[in-house]
Amino acid sequence: MPDFDAMMKRQQVLGDFGEFVLHSQDINQVLQEACRLVGEALSTGRAKILEIFHADRQLLVRAGVGWDPGIVGKIRLPLEEHSSETFAIEAGMPVISHDISKEERFQILPFLREAGVVALVNAPIFLPGGRVFGLLQVDATEPRDFHQHDVQFLRTYTTILGSVIDRLLLGRTLRSTEERFRLTVEQVRDYAIFLSDPQDRITDWLPGAEAVFGWTAAEVIGQSAAITFSPEDRESQQDRWEAETACRDGVVPNVRWHLHKSGRRIFVEGSTRALYDEDGALLGFLRLGQDVTERLMSEERLHEEKERFRLLVENMPQLVWRSGDEGNWTWASPQWLDYTGQSQEQTHGLGWLQAVHPDDREATMQAWHVARDQNGLDVEYRLRRASDGAYRWHRTRSVPLHDSSGSSRSEDRVLEWLGTSTDIDDLKRLQERQGVLVAELHHRTRNLLNVAQAIVMQTLGRQATPKPLIDRLVALGRVQSLIGQDREDEIGLEEVVRLELRSYGGDENGRVTVAGPLVLLPGERVQDLALVLHELTTNAVKHGALKEERGQLEVRWVVTQDGDRGPMLVLNWRESDVVMPADQSRHGYGRVLIERVLSRSTGSRTLFTLGADGVTCQIEMPLLSRSLGEMAPLRPCTV
Repeated sequence: MPDFDAMMKRQQVLGDFGEFVLHSQDINQVLQEACRLVGEALSTGRAKILEIFHADRQLLVRAGVGWDPGIVGKIRLPLEEHSSETFAIEAGMPVISHDISKEERFQILPFLREAGVVALVNAPIFLPGGRVFGLLQVDATEPRDFHQHDVQFLRTYTTILGSVIDRLLLGRTLRSTEERFRLTVEQVRDYAIFLSDPQDRITDWLPGAEAVFGWTAAEVIGQSAAITFSPEDRESQQDRWEAETACRDGVVPNVRWHLHKSGRRIFVEGSTRALYDEDGALLGFLRLGQDVTERLMSEERLHEEKERFRLLVENMPQLVWRSGDEGNWTWASPQWLDYTGQSQEQTHGLGWLQAVHPDDREATMQAWHVARDQNGLDVEYRLRRASDGAYRWHRTRSVPLHDSSGSSRSEDRVLEWLGTSTDIDDLKRLQERQGVLVAELHHRTRNLLNVAQAIVMQTLGRQATPKPLIDRLVALGRVQSLIGQDREDEIGLEEVVRLELRSYGGDENGRVTVAGPLVLLPGERVQDLALVLHELTTNAVKHGALKEERGQLEVRWVVTQDGDRGPMLVLNWRESDVVMPADQSRHGYGRVLIERVLSRSTGSRTLFTLGADGVTCQIEMPLLSRSLGEMAPLRPCTV
């Protein structure tokens, strides 16, 4: 049995340790003081606490007295299978080595021998719940008999120490959690978070609340939470109803217009939650909400845009639809549904194709296959009208809507296709009728020219030679025949030139060259140009290159740009190796026609020259479309 003084000393140590831990929250200080006091209680002057790290199977010298600075907080010891430290932890009870030089049960750690330790006792430190924190190791530098009363003291001491360590660890964790919570809450500026007492007076006003509502904490602490409600909601006591509902149900949605410090309205989505203690007493209320005013306004604008789009689509005469690639429809307008009799679901995918005439489906899908490469869809097909089963022609056009997230247009992703189908059945019938009428008109014009030719010949009889006049009438007839063909009212310049030369055999002559790009001319210009070419050709046959055996004829043209007049056709007629007459002063009607007819009808410029070895004629004609005022189509062509 220990003497009375030793027992009182140990009681004093326990009291001093208890008083110390009441005033310290620093676990390192507490562990260090625990080592000092236990060394004093057992009169060894040396002790240490080893913290266990289970994952690494190691012990860290966490605190200690009587040890060199290079030991405490730095040295880590392996949990050897046959060490006294491992045995004490696994057995859950103190283990004594009276003289380590004679110890045969356990392997003694080398650093203990090096430090002069002769005897030691290991006492495990358990946290509440039986978790092992580590070991309290009391060391003696001389042989020492640790008695049973020493072991019981250490068990009491480590039990108290385990509870203290657990409290300090929990406190540190709690403080860390609270600090993280504080930092998190203070950084959350998108959400208004504030607390109120049971009377709904504001007690905590976090930075997010100031960011959303505008008031500072100093301005609102102690104020009623109703300060954030709109005047009409306060008047109808919505704030009181919200608090009472939260008390009854625990939480209530807080989704309404609120008031900002500036007086403007903000729309907040959030909730009000009642807070209770363990005994069920009301502590107050937690209000949390997000300012969604801008989102609400955007949604309202989007809804208005959708409504305007719906009204526009539903009042258009066209049939409107939306589609993915390759004609996979996703939506059809009410006009389409009414016209075809299909349901919305029946149009999805390629279901809409059932309303297309069977003979037109292949061409329709072919147009879809190339639509993406051509950046648009333009196709005509017949649609079945549900009201009478008739098929009517429709022209369908669509353009892709791109997601412009790529670096170039080719990388843009096609979101969808938006298209319309327009009824053109009546227009096509009118066009067909117009084609018939135009063909009839040209036919009658040719007949009139034949009649005029016959009248001229009957009138003049043998009194004069009507051949030049007759030839001109025949030339007009040839042009009318060319215009009368189905050519979309445009005729190639090369065809007009060769037609005139062919009429006199010049086109087959190896001495004639015709070359230039493909130029399409409207019908009304072809007639005047053909008369000029007729005069040039007949002159070449009578007097020039097409009469002389060595004569050469070149007809070439190019397209140039004139700053004021736009695109211009420049045609050059050049004869060479021709024996020219000595007297070149006589000007006939043909030359007058060449120099004046185009100038008056088309605004062209004509330069006719009698050169030393043949005729040259240059014609500059504007290439503006008759109806649209645009450049006539030009396509490169090698003659």
